[in-house]
Amino acid sequence: MSERRGGGGPRRDDRGRDDRGRDDRGRDGERRPERRGERQRTPARERSAQHRSSQRPSERARRTDPARLTAYTAMREIDAGAYANLVLPKLLRERRLHGRDAGFATELVYGATRMHGLYDPIAAIAADRPVERIDPRVLDTMRLGIHQLLAMRVPTHAAVDETVALARQVNGAGAAGFVNAVMRRVSERSPDEWVAAVTAGRDPREALAVRMSHPLWVVGALRAALIGHGTASSETADAELERLLEVDNTPAKVSLVARPGLATVAELVDAGATPSSTSPQGAVLPEGEPGSIPAVREGRAAVQDEGSQLLALALASAEVSGAAAEQERWLDLCAGPGGKAGLLAAIAIERRIPFLANEVNAQRAELVRQTLAAAEARAEELGTTVEVRQGDGREVGEASPAIFSRVLVDAPCTGLGALRRRPEARWRRQPTDVAALAGLQRELLASAIDATAPGGVIGYATCSPHLNETRFVVRDVVKKRSDVEVLDARGLFRDAAGEPLPRLGEGPFVQLWPHVHGTDAMFFALIRKL
Repeated sequence: MSERRGGGGPRRDDRGRDDRGRDDRGRDGERRPERRGERQRTPARERSAQHRSSQRPSERARRTDPARLTAYTAMREIDAGAYANLVLPKLLRERRLHGRDAGFATELVYGATRMHGLYDPIAAIAADRPVERIDPRVLDTMRLGIHQLLAMRVPTHAAVDETVALARQVNGAGAAGFVNAVMRRVSERSPDEWVAAVTAGRDPREALAVRMSHPLWVVGALRAALIGHGTASSETADAELERLLEVDNTPAKVSLVARPGLATVAELVDAGATPSSTSPQGAVLPEGEPGSIPAVREGRAAVQDEGSQLLALALASAEVSGAAAEQERWLDLCAGPGGKAGLLAAIAIERRIPFLANEVNAQRAELVRQTLAAAEARAEELGTTVEVRQGDGREVGEASPAIFSRVLVDAPCTGLGALRRRPEARWRRQPTDVAALAGLQRELLASAIDATAPGGVIGYATCSPHLNETRFVVRDVVKKRSDVEVLDARGLFRDAAGEPLPRLGEGPFVQLWPHVHGTDAMFFALIRKL
């Protein structure tokens, strides 16, 4: 496991932790993993025995703290289909949780959701029954407790007592007794002992999937992608894969982008961020809320992964010629929710180039309008235009043929490249989703080519490294046409110092990786209209 917990301690230790296990943590709310050897050496069985003898059931709390209750509420909403990155901030605001309490709740939700592929088989052994026979509400309570026991710096007695109190409050007294028994059994083994128990007898690939809490099909797809994109050979793929899965289970940093002409990296630095070493327009926020920064709040800057920034910058820096260069117009074909559109629009405005953001979904189109509001006002000042339009991207090529000089196709995909940021995504996607998206991706790329003027360029991007969403899509579309060529995009990807990014693949495509570049696993292909 990549995260480990410590043993019991005083009510308030020299790191500022209290007896409920709350301590300092990063801005994103997730705790940094402890290094091996930091864990207290008291044997697990002795710790469990100490806990059992220290409190009688009648003395245990009947209600848990607001942070844990909020985490449970978020877990139930995620189980019903909500997204963690949307529902949790809303709950934190409604319940007025800030600072350490908000961070603790965030760590619980993200960690328990991300790692339940490991925690569920542990729960099954401790409960002596399959998790399918455990009430989903009780199972969520147990996942939160197991995460505290095995992956956080929460003392054993606090993890057990507070989880039982939560169960009594939200699941009922009968369930609380069951949860108490399960939690005590879990506390009797170390994380490594539990990993050994739940992976015993499995083949190596399946054992890795359980240990790293990824669906088996995702593990296989990522390994194939590492080889297919030229990042690893068959001999090195397993080691590369394990490093990638480890990073998938590590909280992603909060990356900011300064939209050119609207904000500067220096302004973000003055607000508490540090300059990015990866993106020339990027910064990293080590702590605090992005919304507290005026430039972010006003839409002049935004939260955006550095890999996403690099894709937009690459498309904007590609050379155009012929009819496309005579009168430039830019298009983001699938613009929602607006991150790449915001950066592209800012660059277009600086060059006095009209920009169109197209989005098929009405709600997402409104999000694009909101994120482009500052850019639209700036465009009006400078005598150019930024427009947001709702429409089906597959129809744009026919409706507006050969008029755009640069077109971005940020295609809908499985999102397997952003598993660090979306803890529930790995459990919701199925192999059939790849096939279901394949036709749409090809139609959108074909439409983008039709909408591009001769000499113009098309950037095809996905937040997934899956071969069936990346290389195979571009190959299938290009081979059916005589009016396009694929360009080598690697030279367009440069870090904040202007140096070429390493290990981008064999070309002509670019594949970024969390464990190599510190970004989401973004794919980019650059195509020229002849």
